[in-house]
Amino acid sequence: MTAPNKSPADSTVIMTELVLPQHTNALGTIFGGVVMSWVDIAAAIAAGKHCQTATVTASIDALSFVAPIRLGHVVELKACVNAVGRTSMEIGVRVDSSNLITGEKFHNVSAYLTFVAIGVDGKPQPVPGLTPKTEAEKRRNLAAQKRRQSRIELAKAIKGES
Repeated sequence: MTAPNKSPADSTVIMTELVLPQHTNALGTIFGGVVMSWVDIAAAIAAGKHCQTATVTASIDALSFVAPIRLGHVVELKACVNAVGRTSMEIGVRVDSSNLITGEKFHNVSAYLTFVAIGVDGKPQPVPGLTPKTEAEKRRNLAAQKRRQSRIELAKAIKGES
């Protein structure tokens, strides 16, 4: 029996963190690895909500640092499934921060990760389909399909070199 399609909104995750001294470097900005860890966690939750099974990170295709995140900022990570394959899902994560004292808000990071659903046997298993409904969901889905095609072409090119 095939699971019914889901919408990207069904997998949406909003995760909030506070940047503490142990998260920062000598410049008072967050370590990139801390942000990467938070991004991976938010994406894993979104993937799990979509397929309702265990998932593993297969790749981080892009993680772009746009602006620094500073000590004391409140960080909001928003993640959702952009597109699905047979056993895999592309998750988009946007990271924004805000300074609670000044009210300033910043877009800090955009990331795209691929997760694979794993069954109880430890092997990849099929995931539910995805039906984008809003214009934004449709746009993200189309962009995700283009990124998937680029990944496939890159993998073929790399195999051809070896």
